[in-house]
Amino acid sequence: MAEWHKSSYSGATNECVEVREHAESVDMRDTRNRRLGSLSFTAAAWSSFLEAVKTGRL
Repeated sequence: MAEWHKSSYSGATNECVEVREHAESVDMRDTRNRRLGSLSFTAAAWSSFLEAVKTGRL
């Protein structure tokens, strides 16, 4: 299983998310509230989300 790592989009703030990438999906969780679990996305949905963030649509 892939390792969790801090998202490069979190920057230097304390409001961080961690991601774990698999071949077909991506998991995301709140670094400070790991016990609450994680969300899972298809690789395509995650890619679309990142593109929307990068282009300022979100």
